[in-house]
Amino acid sequence: MSTAAPELARNKVLRFWPVAAGIAFGAFVSYDLATGADLAPVLTASGLVYLGAAALKRPRAAWPVFWLTFVIIGAAGFTPWEDATTWVLLGIAAAFALYGLIRGAVRPFEGFPLQSLAMVVLGAASVAVLAIGGDTAAYLVAAGLLAHAAWDVWHRQTGRVVVRSMTEFCLFLDVIAAAAMIAVAVGG
Repeated sequence: MSTAAPELARNKVLRFWPVAAGIAFGAFVSYDLATGADLAPVLTASGLVYLGAAALKRPRAAWPVFWLTFVIIGAAGFTPWEDATTWVLLGIAAAFALYGLIRGAVRPFEGFPLQSLAMVVLGAASVAVLAIGGDTAAYLVAAGLLAHAAWDVWHRQTGRVVVRSMTEFCLFLDVIAAAAMIAVAVGG
């Protein structure tokens, strides 16, 4: 019997790790949301990951930027400044934007310029979420995450800005988290 069959099966399993990880993180975020977690940082982080990779001009940088946002959001629950998490993430986004501008990362348009525009939109939505609160905020974040899921699909298809594994991971994370937010808001 050939050893090619187990190798092929293992490669197929490894190929889908971003999807499995996105589902797992989506479930984790959904549980956190059901316990009353702050919604705005999740939306802010979705734009920050792409902006960071674009400013650095390194698609693989999306993963370290994601882990940075994960640590910041997770650590916020252990500090008296939990409400400041969105502002911290927006400050990091501003730093990446400044770095991208200084570095001259203005081409191609779908790189740094488009990611900066997306970050402005997601950042403004996050600030609105902070101001609005309640179910309306949950629906706004869910809409933002579903829009970001479409963004993930486009980036996966074009192969631009971030690595494919990040687009696949984010797609499932965004859709599951958005569905959870809607369910929590509808369920009261």
